[in-house]
Amino acid sequence: MSGVRVLVGTRKGAFVLTADGKRDRWAVSGPHFSGWEIYHMKGSPADPDRIYASQCSGWSGQVIQRSDDGGSTFAPVGNQFSYDGTPGTHQWYDGTPHPWEFERVWHLEPARDDPDTVYAGVEDAGLFKSADGGKSWQELPGLRGHGTGSAWQPGAGGMCLHTIILDPATPARMFAAISAAGAFRSDDAGQTWRAVNRGLRSEGIPDPDAEVGHCVHRIAMHPSRPDVLYMQKHWDVMRTDNAGETWREISGNLPTDFGFPIDVHAHEPETIYVVPITSDSEHFPPNGQLRVYRSRTGGDEWEPLANGLPQQNCYVNVLRDAMAVDSLDECGIYFGTTGGQVYASADAGDSWAPIVRDLPAVLSVEVQTLS
Repeated sequence: MSGVRVLVGTRKGAFVLTADGKRDRWAVSGPHFSGWEIYHMKGSPADPDRIYASQCSGWSGQVIQRSDDGGSTFAPVGNQFSYDGTPGTHQWYDGTPHPWEFERVWHLEPARDDPDTVYAGVEDAGLFKSADGGKSWQELPGLRGHGTGSAWQPGAGGMCLHTIILDPATPARMFAAISAAGAFRSDDAGQTWRAVNRGLRSEGIPDPDAEVGHCVHRIAMHPSRPDVLYMQKHWDVMRTDNAGETWREISGNLPTDFGFPIDVHAHEPETIYVVPITSDSEHFPPNGQLRVYRSRTGGDEWEPLANGLPQQNCYVNVLRDAMAVDSLDECGIYFGTTGGQVYASADAGDSWAPIVRDLPAVLSVEVQTLS
């Protein structure tokens, strides 16, 4: 029987959760890297036993860890990040220039067809690539050299490149999202980039046609329709049908259009999920009721999914990388909270149950579907 492996990064270590295809009983392994912030873990589509993890500490810095046995053991790989020597600057909150610094890896994105190729999105807003399983890393400098970097500024979490999407139909095409700069697309394997933010509107930006400066929280794609992307922005849920050339708002009847994660059903490319949060100053569910919202129409029309989720006195947050879907026949949805719970739905969101409780605050959730 097929199974699933859920990779959970937290403020104080990593956890690996496994179950068979029924997804009703879970084994918990961890904490790995106890006491460290694990910003992201992700498995290779080409080799499910290959898992990469971003381990970070204010005392000890940034470390990339790798497992070759499905998360049973990990070992550090090369952690030499080479960049082009042009630091560049970004705009800080007070309008002063801020020199580029390498702080941490926010997101890891393994290639679809090669377990040794993996991309890393870092703070301050840079993109790196390894072709040797993480032993060495080279910056793809075209993104920082895009020319608009002086207008980028950090979101509340930092100047983070948090989303990397590899187009399955067009191998040379990839997308990246930066908070707070916007969405960018490359059509030549990351060598050159252009901003793809037309249609985004952001409070505090006086120019309605501003090329950059938008605080994008997360972007998601269904592999069967790579030109259609969904975005959760700092206010507004958005959609593009032309690979980012233009965006339109699809917030519809959501109780609030502020949130962090967004994801797509594995088999229904028009079914999408978000977790609304009260506001940008109140990072908890509206009315203390934790609800996932689902649209089966690609946006605009949304339904609350609350069965099994706490509906009173719940004041957790769900961060941008903390939602994932599996690809079993009846699609499973997973998300983690800053309260340390990981919830799972084995029926596409109709009902939920916590598969683990009382972890440290969850930073990321990824899932592997195992044969």
